[in-house]
Amino acid sequence: MGRGKLRIYLGAAPGVGKTYAMLSEAHRRVERGTDCVVAFVEHHDRPRTEVMLHGLEQIHRRELEYRDSIFTEMDVDAVLERRPAVALVDELAHTNVPGSRNAKRWQDVEELLAAGIDVISTVNIQHFESLGDVVESITGVRQRETVPDEMVRRADQIELVDMSPQALRRRMAHGNIYKSDKVDAALSNYFRPGNLTALRELALLWVADRVDEYLQQYRGEHNIRSTWQARERIVVGLTGGPEGRTLIRRAARMAAKGSGSEILAVYIARSDGLTSASPKELAVQRTLVEDLGGTFHHVIGDDIPASLLDFARGVNGTQIVLGSSRRKAWQYIFGPGVGATVARDSGPDLDVHIVTHDEAGKGRGLPVARGARLGRTRIIAGWLVGVVAPVLLSLLLTAVDDSLGLANDVLLFLFLTVLSALLGGLLPALASAAVGSLLLNFYFTPPVRTLTVYDPKNIVAIVIFFAVAVAVASVVDLAARRTHQAARLRAESEVLSFLAGSVLRGETSLEALLERVRETFAMESVALLERASEVEPWTPAGSVGPRSVVRPEDADVDMPVSDNMALALSGRVLPAEDRRVLAAFAAQAAVVLDRQRLVGEAEDARRMAEGNRIRTALLAAVSHDLRTPLAAIKAAVSSLRSDDVAWSDEDEAELLEGIEDGADRLDHLVGNLLDMSRLQTGTVTPLIRVTDLDEVVPMALVSVPPESVELDIPESLPMVAVDRGLLERAVANIVENAVKYSPDGIPVTVAASALGDRVEVRVADRGPGVPDDGKDRIFEPFQRYGDAPRGAGVGLGLAVARGFTEAMGGTLSAEDTPGGGMTMVLTLRAAPGLEPVSPDLPARVTS
Repeated sequence: MGRGKLRIYLGAAPGVGKTYAMLSEAHRRVERGTDCVVAFVEHHDRPRTEVMLHGLEQIHRRELEYRDSIFTEMDVDAVLERRPAVALVDELAHTNVPGSRNAKRWQDVEELLAAGIDVISTVNIQHFESLGDVVESITGVRQRETVPDEMVRRADQIELVDMSPQALRRRMAHGNIYKSDKVDAALSNYFRPGNLTALRELALLWVADRVDEYLQQYRGEHNIRSTWQARERIVVGLTGGPEGRTLIRRAARMAAKGSGSEILAVYIARSDGLTSASPKELAVQRTLVEDLGGTFHHVIGDDIPASLLDFARGVNGTQIVLGSSRRKAWQYIFGPGVGATVARDSGPDLDVHIVTHDEAGKGRGLPVARGARLGRTRIIAGWLVGVVAPVLLSLLLTAVDDSLGLANDVLLFLFLTVLSALLGGLLPALASAAVGSLLLNFYFTPPVRTLTVYDPKNIVAIVIFFAVAVAVASVVDLAARRTHQAARLRAESEVLSFLAGSVLRGETSLEALLERVRETFAMESVALLERASEVEPWTPAGSVGPRSVVRPEDADVDMPVSDNMALALSGRVLPAEDRRVLAAFAAQAAVVLDRQRLVGEAEDARRMAEGNRIRTALLAAVSHDLRTPLAAIKAAVSSLRSDDVAWSDEDEAELLEGIEDGADRLDHLVGNLLDMSRLQTGTVTPLIRVTDLDEVVPMALVSVPPESVELDIPESLPMVAVDRGLLERAVANIVENAVKYSPDGIPVTVAASALGDRVEVRVADRGPGVPDDGKDRIFEPFQRYGDAPRGAGVGLGLAVARGFTEAMGGTLSAEDTPGGGMTMVLTLRAAPGLEPVSPDLPARVTS
């Protein structure tokens, strides 16, 4: 028995017509003779949807009792017993009533699919688990009913039911979705045009990504290499030169012209030594690409044009952006260049853009990264010129009737020897000298076509020719090697200089350093391995790249740092001359790792020292400030229990009031101590919700006399994204502190205003104020200003208020009040695009 197939109708919001489309599909299948039943469909009193249920077999629902109410859910057992070919199951993200077979309806669907029953279901984009935070930021409503994204991705078919926001709002206004008493609240809140447009975009993008996955899978299964221009993918070819930033920005402007375009920057490194690119410049370009929303790729390949085209076709790229060649005019004799080759071989499916820049035509400089070795192509060319060319030259000269003379023949053969030295080095040049000497002797020295020489002068000429050829070849080869060695030393010095600069700058990112190693040596992966002792297994302290090795002996290159630490590289075997620079990188990696651990240990020590300071101050506070209200409570209780004094009703009331005041002070002090402890240990986790200030601020003023505060919170203020409980505690502490220092008879002013995307709450008093050098100190724990009485608190109120405010993403600062006093400025983030919500908004919106 095979697994059933799942088809999902996806919508951007309730009311777009998912259930209607599902029922229409069911009617089509029934007409074709398919055994199709309704396992669970909720029509929500929508007439047109209810009509579509007529003529379809419906499975009886299961009734469950929960909190003295009867609810109906899908009867999974009944559906399994009925075993239809297709079952309709509405609202995939629905949460079942407690006592059901499964907690979620999508789990019920999994059972039906496992039993071989095809299922057609519906879901809204806001119910996707991964999009919960995004949907809440857009609509202000947290979706409690969610479905895992993977469940939807495994569907065999996903069909988007789309509708414009304007059409959906018209459908809502006509009463086709909700009852008339809920229409106004829904239109003014959840179903606003901006919300619906954003949700529609989420649905369209999700379906587009799903289509892209299908496309890549299909191309891979059918081995399709040509580009299908279904979506613009712009590939930027980087050389590591300074023109790369210009190319990346140009590609970003091209991508901005088409929605959904992608930028893929690729650097292709040769596999024969240090790369010719500056690691620092590559790191800058990688950051720029990622900041612009693109991706950076590192590819190894000796044939740059072919590797670039293979990469572009592999990612289904549609455009390639390259820079104008930096070679000088005379350097084109060695070939047309990468840009021209890519444009010639790209074919009709890839557009190639050659972008001009300031570095065009300025030359590429010395060939960094090729070392003293010559490429295979040059060596082969050197042997051909040194061995084959003299033979061809001999045939050509012997075909000429009038001989050029032995001196000219010697010069021609000497030219070939020098040319072979330039191309292939010393060995081809020596072979050329030997072959040339024999050919001169055999064809051009009397008697010809024999190796015998009659004239001693000719013997001297041939010997001199061989000696000059060997000397010139040696000098040319030595000069070429010195040039390449200078280039290598220059490359090494640049790398080591940058490495030393990173040490001086105090860079502590181990992953960034390992990535620089991978790019510098053109490796696939790099890992820094360590072990506790020689008998312990190796563990990676940091790694970059795919398929990192876990043991040094498994790596292509193993650079020991110490007995228990090694740098392991995979991808290719490095030549011996590269290991000197690699050793410097390995030593720096060990230093960076030690620095990271020292920073962590220093941070732990700082937290321990701060905790000790807090505990010491807490003991000092407990020793006096908490004992003061306890002493007052103890005295009042002792007085009330005394038998030798007859207290009047007024006296008893006064003593009881003193006990209550002391208990309130104790509760306030202990609450602040606990809040400070939570802030110091980092256990404060705000629950951000969109709310109105006029719902929170008045509740924070219950602990102060009403006549001591003047409140000014306009109703037109935008809503703020805060934790209601933390905001209430923060405002209460600020106001209590202001009332404590404000003169008698002068109320504290609490006012709020909107400034752009921020909302400010200002608490102003007419007290003595605080000097500028003390405005930051008053927010530290256990700080009290001036001659505040000992019973005035432990100095935690403002510290707790600032901690709670910063935990919500806001700020709290102190300013001077014009005319004397101090003003506390509490700045909060306004919820973007949200106005105060009507209390009639439904708590949950379901399809």
